[in-house]
Amino acid sequence: MTNRVSIIGSGNAGLTAAYHFTKQGADVCLYGSPGFDQPLKDIEQRGGIEALSHFNDVELTFAGFQTLDRVSRDLKETLAYADIVVLPVPSFAQEPLFIEMLPHLRDGQIVMLMPGNYGSLVLNKIKHEQGYGELDITFVDAISIPWATRIVGPAQLAILGMKEFLPVAAFPAKRTQVAIDALQAVMPLPLSALNNVLEAGLENINFGGHPLLTTLNMGLLENFDGQFNYYKDCCSVSTAKAAAVMESERLAIGQQLNLSLKPELDAMNALYNMDCKTVYEVNRTSETHGKLNSAPNSASNRYITEDAAYLLVPCFELGQLTGVNTPMITACLHIDNAYNDTDYFTTGRTLKKMGLDNLSAQEIMDFVA
Repeated sequence: MTNRVSIIGSGNAGLTAAYHFTKQGADVCLYGSPGFDQPLKDIEQRGGIEALSHFNDVELTFAGFQTLDRVSRDLKETLAYADIVVLPVPSFAQEPLFIEMLPHLRDGQIVMLMPGNYGSLVLNKIKHEQGYGELDITFVDAISIPWATRIVGPAQLAILGMKEFLPVAAFPAKRTQVAIDALQAVMPLPLSALNNVLEAGLENINFGGHPLLTTLNMGLLENFDGQFNYYKDCCSVSTAKAAAVMESERLAIGQQLNLSLKPELDAMNALYNMDCKTVYEVNRTSETHGKLNSAPNSASNRYITEDAAYLLVPCFELGQLTGVNTPMITACLHIDNAYNDTDYFTTGRTLKKMGLDNLSAQEIMDFVA
């Protein structure tokens, strides 16, 4: 079953994963939850998934048409199909999906989260709370999804670009290389190992750009309905300076945890094969990101509801734990709380939800090893 993969979720990333894994020669079963299965109907009607060669007058890579081995609305059937299970879903969907999955998982399976956003730790806690503590599965957190991609029509994708490689880590970390060896057979890009899933969360490249730039530009984004090229138009000289301050907070936390985090500039250059001198230049010149002429049009966009709640909140709490002051992260979260009339400090992905509360920094690092 090593060339088989089950994909849970039929959104942008799910359909793209199903298409690209199949293009790589893997057999794929794509699952769509009840009420979210319209993409499956579209695939059934069209006989497969199409990736366009052009979109908005821009030439795209990875074009073609792929017929999937199976689409399914039955979770038990989907999980029986393969030893590799990939969840390319938003962070808020990880927990309810995993609770439904638990009765049907079996020893030896790999559950990969794209993006991870510390999800492996949350799901491991749920596994024990739900009475499945003896279930021997390996969690893998990726720093993001491999693609910049959108569903643009029924069973139709615009794949705008793909990273050069995808950093991942397993929980527990001692299984990372074994997991990579198994996953590499179906993945369309090289996987690279990180030290642990804590590092995978801190290395998510959405951390600095998405929540802060969206927060700082909210007036224009709402008033003009997101009709921008997000990366080019929302990154200015001044917003880039603010993002650099937030970046320094993330790096300082990594240093306190003895993690060698990549600066955002180095990460973006490596992931997208660029040679930019500043993050401002990355946002202004990236060909992959420049193809997408759309932006968030409200504070309910995932750039805040996911990236602030599931990336900034853990970083804030790790800062408190390690004694690193995080005024920019904290300020961004307070403004986002006001925007959405919520409290991400409690509803976001906290150390308690990861099962890491009441542990010291060293105890946490030992736990994820």
